[in-house]
Amino acid sequence: MDNNSKTNYEKNLKTKGSGCLGAFLIGSVIGFIIIILLIMSYSYYNGLVTREEKVNAQWAQVENLYQQRADLINNLVATVKGYVIHENNTLTEVVEARTKATSITISPEKLDEASLKTFEMVQQHLSTSLARLLAVVENYPDLKANQNFIMLQTQLQQIENHIASERSRFNEAARDYNTAIRKFPRNIFANLFKFEHKAYFKAIEGAEKAPVVNFE
Repeated sequence: MDNNSKTNYEKNLKTKGSGCLGAFLIGSVIGFIIIILLIMSYSYYNGLVTREEKVNAQWAQVENLYQQRADLINNLVATVKGYVIHENNTLTEVVEARTKATSITISPEKLDEASLKTFEMVQQHLSTSLARLLAVVENYPDLKANQNFIMLQTQLQQIENHIASERSRFNEAARDYNTAIRKFPRNIFANLFKFEHKAYFKAIEGAEKAPVVNFE
């Protein structure tokens, strides 16, 4: 082999070696990036799932308390019926409002503004109807002294306090989840896997005002 051929052969070897090394480095970088993306996907996806499940669990707790309240109201109405025999309209309104309130359920996956607003409105209507009934009770001393009525009224007040507390916890969980799905780069994964915004409990317009009781 002459000197020129030998030189070209050595150059080809070096070129091939450099090419293989370059391809290996590029492949390693691409592989490293893919691994990082997989780790990020795993972490962000699981993090969003955890937050969403916390919202769902808190919503279930809120619904459970509203159901307990409805059951207590049912028992309260049954107790009141034996005393306020001339207040049929008021009793009927409470019963109808309770029926409507218990008929509305919302899937945690569909907690949008419209659905939650409807849910709040029927619950508020039930609260208003109940307030009217309790105002009527003031005219019946024997009923007010009834131990079963007193017990149910106390339990109802406790449930109302629990509802207010759990609604607040739900809003906190929803806010944490909603913030997470909007932040970069989590928002990319949230959009990719269709994590949707959750609605918040809000005060119903006029809910801060006591209902006007007028039985004329």
